[in-house]
Amino acid sequence: MSKLAIHGGNPVRSRSFSVWPRPTSELKDAIISTLENEGWGVGSTAITRFEEKFAEFHDAKYCISTSSGTTGLWVALKAAGVKAGDEVIVPPYTFIATASAVLMANAVPVFVDIDENTLNIDPALIEKAITEKTRAIMPVHISGNPADMDRILAIGSKYGVSIIEDACQAHGAEWNNTKVGALGLGGVFSFQTSKNMTAGEGGAIISNDEAFYETCFSYHNCGRTKSGEFYEHQFLGGNFRLSAMATSMLMPQIESIQDDMDRRDKNRKQLDEALSQIDGITINGAYDGATRQANHIYLARYDESRFNGIPREIFFKAMQAEGVFTYMGYTPIYREKLFVTDTDEYPWLKDYDFVSMKMPVTERIADKESIWLKQNHLLGSAEDIQDIIDAFTKVTQALHKHPELFKDE
Repeated sequence: MSKLAIHGGNPVRSRSFSVWPRPTSELKDAIISTLENEGWGVGSTAITRFEEKFAEFHDAKYCISTSSGTTGLWVALKAAGVKAGDEVIVPPYTFIATASAVLMANAVPVFVDIDENTLNIDPALIEKAITEKTRAIMPVHISGNPADMDRILAIGSKYGVSIIEDACQAHGAEWNNTKVGALGLGGVFSFQTSKNMTAGEGGAIISNDEAFYETCFSYHNCGRTKSGEFYEHQFLGGNFRLSAMATSMLMPQIESIQDDMDRRDKNRKQLDEALSQIDGITINGAYDGATRQANHIYLARYDESRFNGIPREIFFKAMQAEGVFTYMGYTPIYREKLFVTDTDEYPWLKDYDFVSMKMPVTERIADKESIWLKQNHLLGSAEDIQDIIDAFTKVTQALHKHPELFKDE
């Protein structure tokens, strides 16, 4: 076994992985065309064209582009009828916006623990969390891995609760061969810098429900309605519109994302096959209905009991020294200082105790087990993936066979 880089050996890899975001000539041409030939904001054909194409790509009738995924979540919740004091069921293992959008709607995020096999919200626990105040369930397709939508939609139907999909990481992902996002009342995507489609910032809401779509339009466009006058405002909406420049950047990516997804699928398979052979590393699972993942994040789990009790953080340090940046990812949302709430500012939260909350699966995954690789690691060549495999193999063999080397780390 070669000497680990963390102990002075040569790293497996000394060059960077695929650049993301990725500037292309098609993207540059699209921006210049919009700059020179189309409006830059309200009324631009670039915006309309993108919304039509993105809806079509995601097997939906309607799309509204928004200034971010976060604002898209807020708009969708309001359009679903969420009001002050209502409850929205969400997972605790996700980006903060899933919960902060609920708070911005003056509602209460009710956390339901995750399934350790997929890291998605555990559908077996959802019904226990439903109360007379529950207005919506917002599953997150974590890392672009679809949540169990059959069971979640059935629960929503049983209790008359709207399903809003947080699909911010799930561009192109499929449930039973239909793309996610419009399986429930509606779904929200993000185009923030790290996402598999990006304009630096931005978001989109998709739906097959015309009334929901029209209400989303109003909330995202200063309270205007489709049929009203320009200076007629019927809802307390905001300016959450996306610019024409951003939509022009996204248009070429609707064409290129299929090739990107094919490459991620191929590289994911190579990585899964190799890492699943390593004692102590578990690759992330998926539900039977998840016919395609977006692979926004590559997720795996680390079992320190199989590595002589050596904690995951030492594994990360060794991997990073080998030139492969693995890291822990999310912490449980309810631990954020945001939830140490001032009841004068958030009076509707006064009866909710987030500080004492315990979600055992989320906490174990976040605190001890989760391994993340960013999506750009899956955009390279077979040789790039082999470097990742070699780094995992090199580090885990050392952890298995020579734990004494890590006593001072």
